[in-house]
Amino acid sequence: MITVGAAIIKKLYPPRPSESRKYDFGLMLVIGGSEYYTGAPALAAAAGFRAGLDMVRIIAPQRAADIIASFSPTLAAYGLKGSHVGKSHVAFLVARTMAAKEIARGNVSVLIGSGLGRDEETQEAVKEYLSMIDVPTVIDADAIHTVAERPEVIANKPFVITPHSQEFLELTGKTIFELTQEERIELVKQEASRLKTTILFKAHVDIASDGKEVILNQTGTPYMTVGGTGDTLAGILGALLARGGIAPLEAAAAAAYINGKAGELASKKFKDSLIATDVINEISSVIR
Repeated sequence: MITVGAAIIKKLYPPRPSESRKYDFGLMLVIGGSEYYTGAPALAAAAGFRAGLDMVRIIAPQRAADIIASFSPTLAAYGLKGSHVGKSHVAFLVARTMAAKEIARGNVSVLIGSGLGRDEETQEAVKEYLSMIDVPTVIDADAIHTVAERPEVIANKPFVITPHSQEFLELTGKTIFELTQEERIELVKQEASRLKTTILFKAHVDIASDGKEVILNQTGTPYMTVGGTGDTLAGILGALLARGGIAPLEAAAAAAYINGKAGELASKKFKDSLIATDVINEISSVIR
C-alpha cells in the first residue's frame, strides 16, 4: 500500500513529442445530464480539458445539451430526444462509443452518471449500455446506484467506480463512514475484489483499489464539500483513462491527487467561497 504524491505528475505528463496529433491525448464521452441537472456534465468536461484531453463530447437529453453547449465554445454537446436517457438511446450510445474509439485510435474513455438522474428507464438503459462496452469508463454519481442492481455488467472491465460513503453503501450494502481508516482500506479492497473492478472511494483520505493493490491519496480540503467537486474529479479521471497506457488503479489515484491539490490551491484564495470552477481553474497549476 502506497500514498500517491507529486511524482505521479511527471510520470503521467511527460513533455509531448513534436509530432503529436489530435486524439493522441484522448477523447472522452460524457453521458449524463437531465432536465434538472445540467451543470454536472459541463463541469466534468471542463475538468477533463484542463487535465489534458484533446476532445470531449457530451451526450445528454436535448434540453440539457442545449444549456451545456451555451456554457462555453469548447463544449460539444449532442442532444438526445426526450427528457432523459432511455432504452431507445442505447444503440446510439454504443455506436457513438465505438466510433469514438476508432477516430481516437483507441485513446478513448467514457464518463457516465453526471447529472443523469434516477429515472427507472434511465437505470435500465445504463445497465444495458455498460454490458455492451469495454472501453475505459468512469462510473459516477447516479450511475453508481444503477450498477448496484446489476454488478456483473462491470466485472473484469477497465472501469472505475467513484463512490462517496452513501454511494458506497448503495453499491455494496455496507456502511463505511464510521469505520477506522484501516477498516475502510480493507473493506474497499474486499469490495473491489468481489466486484472485479477498481473503486475510488472519496473521503478525507481517498482509497483506490483494484482488489489486489491499494493506493491512498491525502490531498484535498474540507472546503471541497461544495457541489461539483466530485464531477471535476470524474472528469480528470476520464482524461487520464483516455490517454492510453494508464491502468485504472493508477489513473484513479492520480485523479484524486490532482483534484485534491487543485482544491487546496483554490481554497487558499476562496475558503468558504470556493466553487467547483475554482478547482478546475487550478488544475493547470498542478499538472505543469
